[in-house]
Amino acid sequence: MGDLDIRPATTDDVSAIVALLADDPLGAQRESPDNLTPYLAALERLTSDPNQHLVVAVREGRIVGTLQLTVIPGLSRRGATRSVVEGVRVHADERGSGLGTRLMEWAIDESRRQDCRLVQLTSDNTRTDAHRFYERLGFTASHVGFKLQL
Repeated sequence: MGDLDIRPATTDDVSAIVALLADDPLGAQRESPDNLTPYLAALERLTSDPNQHLVVAVREGRIVGTLQLTVIPGLSRRGATRSVVEGVRVHADERGSGLGTRLMEWAIDESRRQDCRLVQLTSDNTRTDAHRFYERLGFTASHVGFKLQL
């Protein structure tokens, strides 16, 4: 698989991250790679919050993957802390290489380091390949998710 570095995202990474987010049918409808202003503002909010971890996977100086991990303290489950994985993307020419597994292993390991008792994520109903991927990693489709657009 070659050298891979998973590290916190920086301002210089935003364009590549947005390109990854936009590189599928769903992302193409909701992302705007031509206007980075809202993404840069979001990165500033993320980096100022210690419970937010936006990371990139870099190989040979090129960003080939990304994900966001959010750590959420809570009262339910006997006061358990949980984490939420969002925005998992792997560059098209890296899919099937094991990179997605490496990113998710990073998220799970970081969740353990943060003393989380549960890692959760949602995935659009249409992403059946992603669902199989998460199930192979041990995730179970145990809940129904709901979203309200504001």
